Amino acid sequence: MSFKDKVVIITGASSGIGKAMAEEFASRGANLILGARQYVTLCEIAQELEKKYNIRAVAVACDVSIQEDCKLLIMQAIQTFKRIDILVNNAGISMRALFKDVDVDVLKRIMDVNFWGTVYSTKYAMPELLKTKGTVVGVSSIAGYKGLPGRTGYSASKFAMNGFLDSLRVENLKTGINVLTACPGFTNSNIRNTALAKDGTQQGETHMDEGKLMSSEEVAKRIVDGVAARKRTLIMTGQGKLTVLLSKFIPAKLDRLVYNVFAKEKDALLK
Repeated sequence: MSFKDKVVIITGASSGIGKAMAEEFASRGANLILGARQYVTLCEIAQELEKKYNIRAVAVACDVSIQEDCKLLIMQAIQTFKRIDILVNNAGISMRALFKDVDVDVLKRIMDVNFWGTVYSTKYAMPELLKTKGTVVGVSSIAGYKGLPGRTGYSASKFAMNGFLDSLRVENLKTGINVLTACPGFTNSNIRNTALAKDGTQQGETHMDEGKLMSSEEVAKRIVDGVAARKRTLIMTGQGKLTVLLSKFIPAKLDRLVYNVFAKEKDALLK
């Protein structure tokens, strides 16, 4: 697929994987609608991409947990470009707390952003995507295949996203729309720095060795390549593929393996 003059909407585009995808799509000639809460940062990114790649990029202030914001994001794309070819549901937040300790409002906040944000944006974009036989992308996680300790709300939101996208894919087998579920491994981005602690505050400090993780740029390239190839799923690491496989055949053994991995992280929640 050529992305020349295609119209791509990316949520959560002000940092991390979202920002890297904006750069990757722009480098291949796509025009962009970029949504995020950090509007000033988003405007700077849009201006830089326009100058660098001679494309059009529009920044839209958007909190995907608010349905009206998602509607306005999609309307801005239609008003500006008169079409939508690709919607990338990338906006997301994480958490780090044991369920027995966490405030339920933290789980609700994560579900509002990760799951409902995907639902809202996709719902409003569907009529245009049907016209262009376009692509819906959900940036999910291996946590949507295997529940991770200390991430109950995050895993629940990604399981929900995966189920939604899977159903949507089947519904649209004959409409021409492609649905891609992209599952990076642990990625070197700020999602862990902004992850919510048990009381809803940002944890601030990552508990993983970021140097050993995938870069946002690598994840972005793989996702854009996946869109070009109209793939249905992308599981991007060997560890992720093994996790999915083991969850089918030896789930109890996998439980113990996952427990042991998270018991060794910095300031581990599991003892």
